[in-house]
Amino acid sequence: MARRSPTLTLVVLLVCVYLVELVVDVFGPGPTAFALATPVAAQPWTLVTSVYAHGGVGHLLANVVGLVVLGVFLERKTSPARFHAFFLASGVIAGLAQVWVADLVGPPVAVLGASGAVFALLGYVVAGNRVTDAVLGGIPLSPRVQLAAFAVLAAAVTLATAGPGVALVAHFTGLLVGLLAGRAHLLRPDRGPAREQRPVQ
Repeated sequence: MARRSPTLTLVVLLVCVYLVELVVDVFGPGPTAFALATPVAAQPWTLVTSVYAHGGVGHLLANVVGLVVLGVFLERKTSPARFHAFFLASGVIAGLAQVWVADLVGPPVAVLGASGAVFALLGYVVAGNRVTDAVLGGIPLSPRVQLAAFAVLAAAVTLATAGPGVALVAHFTGLLVGLLAGRAHLLRPDRGPAREQRPVQ
C-alpha cells in the first residue's frame, strides 16, 4: 500500500481546524481560543493549536499553497513521523519567538498560523540539498560564519515578504530553524549527511 502523504494529511488537518474555528467563533471566544499569547501557561494548548489555526481563508490558502509546494518535495526525503514532528516543532518555536519578542519590544500580541512552519520547510529545502552541500562543503566556513550567513539570508527573505499584520519574527525564526536543520540534514533517516564510501587500505 502506498505511503500516505504527510503533506496531504497536513492540508486536511489545517482545513478541519479552520472549520472548527468557524464553529467556535459562533458559540464563543473565536480565534483567541487557538492563538498563542503570553503568558503561555495560561493556555498551554495554544502551543499546538496556533500552528494549525488561521485568521481567515486567505491566510489559510497562502499557507496551504506554500505547504504543498515545499512539502511534496521534502516528504520524499524523510518519514511521515519526522515530517510532522518537524512541522509542529518549528511552528511552535516560531510562534514562541514572535510572542516573546513582542513582549520585550512592545505591546503583547497573539499569533496563529502555519507560516512559521512553512518558512522552516523552505529553509530546509534551501539548505538541505546537494547543491548547497557542494557549495558550502567547498568553502571553509566556520559554524559561526555559516550561522551568521543563514541569519542574514533569513532576515533578507523575511523583509522581502513583509506586509501588514505579518508575523515577521515568526517567519525569520522559522526560516532560520529550517536552514540550520537542513544543513544538519535533520530529517534524513540516518540523521546526518550521506557518508562518502572510501576504500579500505
